[in-house]
Amino acid sequence: MTRLAIVDNNKLKDMALKKHIQSLCPVNRTGSDCMYFEGSKLLIDEALCIGCGICTKPALEAIHIVNLPEELKKEPVHRYGKNGFALYSLPIPINGKVVGIVGKNGIGKTTALKILAGIEKPNFGIPGAEASYDELIDYFKGSEAQGFFEKLKKGEVVISYKPQQVDLIPKQYKGTVKDLLVKVDEKKELDKMAEVLELKEILDHDISKISGGELQRVAIAACVLKKANVYFFDEPTSFLDVKQRLKISQFIRNLVNEETGVIVVEHDLIILDYMADLIHLMYGKPGAFGVVSQPKSAKGGINVYLSGFLKEENVRFRDETIKFEARPPIDMKRMHLLTEWEGFKQKLESFELVAEKGNIYKQDIVGVLGENGIGKTTFVRVLAGEIKGHELEGLGISYKPQYLDSSDELVMSFIPLAVHKYDAQLVKPLGLKNLLMRKLNELSGGELQRVWIAKCLSEDSDLILMDEPSAYLDVEQRLSLGKIIRDMLKITGRSALIVDHDLLFIDTISDRLTVFEGKPAVHGKVTGPFPMEEGMNHFLDHIDVTFRRDEESKRPRINKLGSQKDKEQKRTGKLYYS
Repeated sequence: MTRLAIVDNNKLKDMALKKHIQSLCPVNRTGSDCMYFEGSKLLIDEALCIGCGICTKPALEAIHIVNLPEELKKEPVHRYGKNGFALYSLPIPINGKVVGIVGKNGIGKTTALKILAGIEKPNFGIPGAEASYDELIDYFKGSEAQGFFEKLKKGEVVISYKPQQVDLIPKQYKGTVKDLLVKVDEKKELDKMAEVLELKEILDHDISKISGGELQRVAIAACVLKKANVYFFDEPTSFLDVKQRLKISQFIRNLVNEETGVIVVEHDLIILDYMADLIHLMYGKPGAFGVVSQPKSAKGGINVYLSGFLKEENVRFRDETIKFEARPPIDMKRMHLLTEWEGFKQKLESFELVAEKGNIYKQDIVGVLGENGIGKTTFVRVLAGEIKGHELEGLGISYKPQYLDSSDELVMSFIPLAVHKYDAQLVKPLGLKNLLMRKLNELSGGELQRVWIAKCLSEDSDLILMDEPSAYLDVEQRLSLGKIIRDMLKITGRSALIVDHDLLFIDTISDRLTVFEGKPAVHGKVTGPFPMEEGMNHFLDHIDVTFRRDEESKRPRINKLGSQKDKEQKRTGKLYYS
């Protein structure tokens, strides 16, 4: 197979449009059935397709014709029906190692984990087929995967899987957190796990009443309480703050030994680098096909991913290299004040937020860091005027909340200014072209996030407030978002205050930092904004971490706790990029 034809009939609903697209096909015009119908579904015969791409133009991203790299000579490991997504190869767990997976959304990461975990049965590209262990062993003959499936067949491998969508747990289980964990506790270590994962205070809470971060930690506990020697974690740090991400990373690292391996999918590059020993890159075309690379060291794999070029496979999967540059400190004397807030106190039920006096300059980007439940969202809502009493007077404010509303409104009518004024700056780079005629309540979490970001950035305002804009976005979307925001602020002369838990994103985008301290759910204190180095030193000291720059890519990396570099930077007080 040298070519894939992908048809998303869910996006292509208009029958008249389907028939029009079929009429354009040059192969059909010769009398052959390259494009044909099964019921109301439009399909493409890949053996007849000549790869002209004529059908893709009017299809609004619903049809993709993909010429495959020559090295993909085998049939895919799995394919979702005729003209559906195809997955090539699989990552393989290794005892004693944390194996990471990095790649765009829609590239097959979750599918790969589900196949390895036995949840999805691979079909080798034949719809309705289910590959046996013997067929899998033969398919992967001569590779690490052969040994894995041989052990799986003999029952020597026991698997436990933490799914990606932890927000679905309350729909699948009823009762308290403790009820759920008792059911899966094969190791009889519930008390220990509740202590380590900070679940003791919510054990008696109803599973439907806990936060996203708490659900994530419950899902991790449920996974690890099962007796297994291979653990799969699909995005284990979503909904968690930076401090929790570091704790979970170390917890996952401590699971591996000579008889136990871990595979983890993660979009936070700093955390993935800290957690993983080896990394598989996944590349291809989102929604069309995904390819799993050979494993690489964590450092080398991430740098290769950023470069966009796999030397061994001779594959360029991105046109440009993602680069990081150390920016010089901002010269505050040249900055012009946009607004400032006086010190204030805000009480919400039993929680109290105390803010020191602070300010924002024109064309200033202030990043906000702090634990969950410490008042970051409350602070942003105060500034936005959603909580009355200390709002910023006389300013036009554009606000993207943490939790996004959706409705049956069309995307096109929800972001009119983005469509009419900022097509090149927002609609195209955020990948919204194919979403414009869809309803908000039909979008995925990542799609809805990008639409709300476009709305926030396109509105006429003096100050942009964003609460967790990187949530649901993949690595590349997060990194490109930083550039999109910076470019928009440069064009419009606006300023921004941005709350997020992805340290790489905050490090890339911020001119200054506001740091939150205190005790979650009890009290929070707003400090800053500080110059970048001072703010990061302040924050990193609080979470007992030091950062260095990678000598090749210049990206920030966490030093191993207690390493020579870690000790040296702590001794000099330069925790950030010594």
